[in-house]
Amino acid sequence: MDYFERILGIALLVLYWLFTAAVTLRVLAKRTPVSVTLSWLLVIYILPVLGAVLYLMLGELNLGRQRARRAESMVEPFLDSISEDYQPPAGSLPRGSLVQGIHQMLQQRLGQGALGYQQLELLDNPEQIFARLCQDVANAQQSIHLETYIWFPGGRVDSLSEALIAAAARGVKVSLLIDHAGSRRFFRSPWRKRLIDAGIEVVPALPVRLLRALAQRIDLRLHRKLVVIDDKIAYSGSMNIADPRYFKKEAKVGQWIDVMLRLEGPAAHGLNKVFAWDWELETGLRRLAPAPTNPPACDNWLSVLPSGPGTGEDLIGQAVLSSIYRANDSITISTPYFVPSEAIFDALCQAARRGVRVRVLVPQRNDSRMVSWASRAYFERLLESGGEIHLFAGGLLHTKAMLMDDQLALVGSVNLDIRSLQLNFELTLALFSPEGCASIRRLLDGYLGDSTPLDLERWKQRSRAARMLERGMFFLSPLL
Repeated sequence: MDYFERILGIALLVLYWLFTAAVTLRVLAKRTPVSVTLSWLLVIYILPVLGAVLYLMLGELNLGRQRARRAESMVEPFLDSISEDYQPPAGSLPRGSLVQGIHQMLQQRLGQGALGYQQLELLDNPEQIFARLCQDVANAQQSIHLETYIWFPGGRVDSLSEALIAAAARGVKVSLLIDHAGSRRFFRSPWRKRLIDAGIEVVPALPVRLLRALAQRIDLRLHRKLVVIDDKIAYSGSMNIADPRYFKKEAKVGQWIDVMLRLEGPAAHGLNKVFAWDWELETGLRRLAPAPTNPPACDNWLSVLPSGPGTGEDLIGQAVLSSIYRANDSITISTPYFVPSEAIFDALCQAARRGVRVRVLVPQRNDSRMVSWASRAYFERLLESGGEIHLFAGGLLHTKAMLMDDQLALVGSVNLDIRSLQLNFELTLALFSPEGCASIRRLLDGYLGDSTPLDLERWKQRSRAARMLERGMFFLSPLL
């Protein structure tokens, strides 16, 4: 028996070594950033077997064969549709290196750099957002397209659901694309059946099932927030379909603070193409609507920046990095999760060193402890470089916005973390108009007024245990 147990132990040890070695070689063979590679190797060796299994399930950007084939076949038709529908404005954009850099990048990648709009509203509280959205739903005549990461029943969300049911009853085609993992409560609630029974299309995006983990990465999420009504009115920003009075009360971080941009004009049609992409990727059904005939003349411009697996290169990350390097006076960032890529963090530190005023707004209390500790690992170096950290005390600051030199504003769903920049399906709007940037400036100034700046000397006095925990989370930050 002793001999058999010894042989079995040696065999298991050899199998473990071969398995770990094979996964290690697989990690090294992938062309991922060095920080991501090192983080995964750390997990694999600290958590024997389990770490390697986690890598096979979560470590590679795998959409699954069917979605990957769809994404590949969709690229050319969508780019052709964009270039046919839009002609870039000649001499209409505000001048400046920030604007021209983003516009040129998108023009080369998508064949379209800017979209016109007639009216833009910044809605910065849930009462405004839900009231305006319900009003537009009530006035819809043809179609309502909505996609979101979280749909959390209760409060004003139920009022929106009733408005959608009423719209469907009068013949409006309503289509909802809702992330399956982020909206588990919705899919288990009676509201899903009520909406479907009313004739509304309800599609779960990226369904989470155990067997799917063997064929595709299960933590890729549809994180966009987007509503398009009649191809003429669009909403996008940071707010999920969730009433802050009811959502995540158990986290005890205060109500979530969000914004949505409401716009009218041809840019709404451009945002509808993002919905069409996501709808086809999930269902296989194409919904590329033709461009509106005789579009109105527009003096205001923005760009639509989608990113995610299958959509090509990381447009949002490149836009963020490019705008940081081009900024000369000021950079103000609002983000709930500050776990930037190495390239973006180095760019922020360099900007602060060359005299740019760099201010980062983060919530004082966060709903994710791991991300909160990982964020703190970046504070000291940014403060030493001359940057500023401001802790927002008025709730969980969930707004994702950047303002550079009062010339360019980036507003949308993307957090300043590696998950948002490299994994999730995200959406950001780049605002070029002086009026749009001024509205974001007023918003961020309001947040700063409800925040406390972090003092470098006091921050250095934190405990050794806190530093060790920050360091541990820092090594895992590329995986959060």
